[in-house]
Order: sequence, then structure tokens, then C-alpha cells
Amino acid sequence: MPRDHRPMKSVRVLLAEDQGMMRGALALLLGMEPDIEVVAQVGAGDEIVSAALTSRPDVALLDIELPGRSGLDAAADLRDECPDCRVLILTTFGRPGYLRRAMEAGAVGFLVKDGPVEDLAEAIRRALRGETVIDPALAAAALSAGPSPLTTREADVLKAAVDGATVADIAGKVHLSESTVRNYLSAAIGKTGTRNRMEAVREARQRGWL
Repeated sequence: MPRDHRPMKSVRVLLAEDQGMMRGALALLLGMEPDIEVVAQVGAGDEIVSAALTSRPDVALLDIELPGRSGLDAAADLRDECPDCRVLILTTFGRPGYLRRAMEAGAVGFLVKDGPVEDLAEAIRRALRGETVIDPALAAAALSAGPSPLTTREADVLKAAVDGATVADIAGKVHLSESTVRNYLSAAIGKTGTRNRMEAVREARQRGWL
């Protein structure tokens, strides 16, 4: 429908997606909906809050794995900085751990990218109406999986180890002593049932704990 035939009040959407082609396609498809207007597009997580403060979206549609800052962290930022903006997480990774973290960050929906655009448009409308939009199978999986066994510090240390950093590098990043970092790494390896820190990172990411 042409833009001049839009309703007087369209749903204003901010779109955060690091892949330019995917971002452009989503913006184009959502823009064809008569009651949805994409008012901002960003490719990095650390651009989300400033874009939201400028464009004042009703709904923010966020990918999880973004450069600069994850969509989950940005969701928590938006909850504090733009409390009237409702957040939907749109991701390739339908992991129970991600869903639980998204809800804790204040998101009102969690969707995977392989669904039809009509479902995404309807999810945006439902979010604006105050509804929670989550795939039932994923919600059930999240409940059965339970919360992450990692403490905040253990998760921080594993995140700092993602790029194969040394213990000294990790200690500098998280502002802890090397002995404390080793203790946290050992605990995280035990809780993930793995043999070393890199396996622990992979397992924790696969489960959506990081």
C-alpha cells in the first residue's frame, strides 16, 4: 500500500541487524505493511540506544549477535533509557538460554528468522498491544532447560575468553587477579561438563548462556 494511504498512526519500528542485505530486506518487507513504518536501521548493538532516543520507535526489533553490544544487552539498555519502546528479539538462534535472558532483559517477544514476514508484522502489532510473543515450543524448552548455572562472574570470564585470550588478558579485561580468573574458569568448565576453556565457551554459547 502506498505510504500516503497509511493509517494516521503507524507503528514506528527500529531495526537492528548486522547483515546489510538482511536488514534492507526486512525494512523493505515491513515497510510494505500499511500500518508499520521502519524509522531507524542500525548495524551495531552500541548504536541502538542513540538511534532509539532520536527516532522514538514504538517497537525495537533486535538481532542477538551484533558487533559492539549484543541485542540482549541492548534490550536491557532500552528498558532503562526508552521504557515506552517494546523490544522483540529476532534471531537465527532459537536457544532456550537466549530466550530466558531476553525476558530477563525486558523483551516482550522472541522470534526466529525463518518465519514468514506476515507473522513478524503481526508480532510487532501484538507487542504494541502489550502482548508477549514467544514460540510455544521454544517457551517449553526454556522452562525445561532451567536457568544458566553460571554465575555472573563466571559468564564474564568466559566472554572474555571467547577469542582465545590468555589468563592474563582475561584478568585485565574483567579487572580480577589471575588466580581468581583461573578459579572462575575452572568452575565454568566443570558446570559446562567440558575439558577446557574454549570448549566451555562453545558449550555455553550453544546453550545461550553467554
